[in-house]
Amino acid sequence: MTEAVFVQLLDLICGGVLLTAVLSLWRRELAAIVRLLVAQGILLALLAALLGAREHSTELYVAAAGVLVLKAIVLPAVLRRVLRDSGEAREAEPLVNVTTSLLAAALLTLLAYGISRPLVLLAPSATTRALPVGLAVVLLGFFVLVTRRRALSQVIGFLLLDNGITTTAFLATAGVPLVVELGVSLDVLLVVLVLQVLAARMRLTFGRTDLDELRELRD
Repeated sequence: MTEAVFVQLLDLICGGVLLTAVLSLWRRELAAIVRLLVAQGILLALLAALLGAREHSTELYVAAAGVLVLKAIVLPAVLRRVLRDSGEAREAEPLVNVTTSLLAAALLTLLAYGISRPLVLLAPSATTRALPVGLAVVLLGFFVLVTRRRALSQVIGFLLLDNGITTTAFLATAGVPLVVELGVSLDVLLVVLVLQVLAARMRLTFGRTDLDELRELRD
């Protein structure tokens, strides 16, 4: 693979990762956001496979397969099951509207580019120049976590944050050790399963998964 082809594919994949994160802020239908997570999981697997092809690393190919299975198949399947059981189709009452969310996404992306500039200047390369994308997805995931009311939406924000961390790790280190990636992935799966149980218990108790109900329970 030539350097030019590698850079073009890297930019295309990283652009897709950032686009799916931004679209997650724009869409309100939870099923559509889960489909965006599937697309982002596939792109992350392609990123690992691309780095594996460049580094001639079998470990990165295995990591790509693990990312594909977990982030594009297993976790979305768990989310679809929660979505089907809850009967909630939309995030109807976010703390900020769509216009403000998209404006915040633009500002957070600019912030990510500003924060990562010193790191890029330390070791300029095609992968480090794409590093701001991973940081931007981390910030966008955190934004979803703090601005959505539904438990499922916050799970999606947590997964976006994790995808951003994974993207940053792949770009910064040209590949995460397989045992580390598997450990982190299993932790994420465990957290999502716990949140699934929490959402199910909230639905049985309150009839919905609005986290404001937890505040009322505390009072």
